[in-house]
Amino acid sequence: VQLVESGGGLVQPGGSLRLSCAASGFTFSSYVMRWFRQVPGKERELVATISSNGGSTNYADSVKGRFTISRDNAKNTVYLQMNSLKPGDTAVYYCNARYLVTNYWGEGTLVTVSS
Repeated sequence: VQLVESGGGLVQPGGSLRLSCAASGFTFSSYVMRWFRQVPGKERELVATISSNGGSTNYADSVKGRFTISRDNAKNTVYLQMNSLKPGDTAVYYCNARYLVTNYWGEGTLVTVSS
């Protein structure tokens, strides 16, 4: 099982980034996919969730209207489009796959929002 995040980096406030998470080794289309983020010294925060067929999404209040989660089950990939980025969005972003009690995690990708 692998979840590999990519797309992180340094961006100025107000800018955009798109994170990708490529999955392998499990039946991707059966799993709910989520993006979390974590700042050192703080708990991991759930940012966005997408249902297995992509028909339902949910967002943390802090990112609602700015971030969009999507998935391509044919490519086994989930995305997080992040717009209007703020310094407070700086964190390591993790991809998560969940099915019943099974959880898989990626290694994370660092997003830094700074001028």
